[in-house]
Amino acid sequence: MASPDSGVTVEARSLDFRFADRTVLRGVELRADPGEVVGLVGPNGSGKSTLIRILSGVLGGYAGTARVDGREVRELPRRELARLVAVVPQEPTFSFPFTALEVVLMGRHPHLAGLAFESERDLGLAHAALERCGAARLAGRAIHELSSGERQRVVFAKALAQQPRALLLDEPASFLDIRHQVELYDAVRERAREQGGTVLTVLHDLNLAAEYCDRIYLLSDGRIEAEGRTADVLDAATLTRVFETEVYVDTNSVTGNLIIVPLPSRSPGRVR
Repeated sequence: MASPDSGVTVEARSLDFRFADRTVLRGVELRADPGEVVGLVGPNGSGKSTLIRILSGVLGGYAGTARVDGREVRELPRRELARLVAVVPQEPTFSFPFTALEVVLMGRHPHLAGLAFESERDLGLAHAALERCGAARLAGRAIHELSSGERQRVVFAKALAQQPRALLLDEPASFLDIRHQVELYDAVRERAREQGGTVLTVLHDLNLAAEYCDRIYLLSDGRIEAEGRTADVLDAATLTRVFETEVYVDTNSVTGNLIIVPLPSRSPGRVR
């Protein structure tokens, strides 16, 4: 696949958001720069998905600032924003039985003029994205016939075919087996480190976060509880406090990164 343009900075400043009478985000300060993979981790309901939806232009009505490439998200035209940012949602839905290839080709629409049809180049980019995601054999199958994991790989291929300058990912590996989790995050790291793109990703799997993220933001109850280098944020004391579950943290002897293990409540070898 052709390399995208260099990445863009994605940032939030003093960001607040409310649903009715419930405050979801409180004074969030966040920045993801070109060439890095930045992780969002935290308990369920801590505001991670809401933050992704705001930065991708899906949710308005926030207070503070949400910017992509130095420009306020709510002021960017939709087509222009789609050239800058591609989003992989947690649970993509489809109202029509498109084929997998048709879904991936939707990623090319921001680059087409008016009602123009896809070119041979667009088709080549779509097939290359499917191949990169290990989903080439799914090209002709209806999206509704695919498993949750297969659909997720197709949606990620759509994001790659879009050739964005930033990827915003909301639990993109949640339905994938371990092989495809590794393949997906290998592609994520390649997009950042080799192609200079920007990646902001929500993860629940802390071990994936430890292996692939350069920096981490840890959210709890809508606030940033900790942020910084992955090895500094994912320490046992902080994780135990925020997740209210004791964890064991050690070094992976193969990769040199952290490995995080939650401890059963009745474990006889609990860490003190």
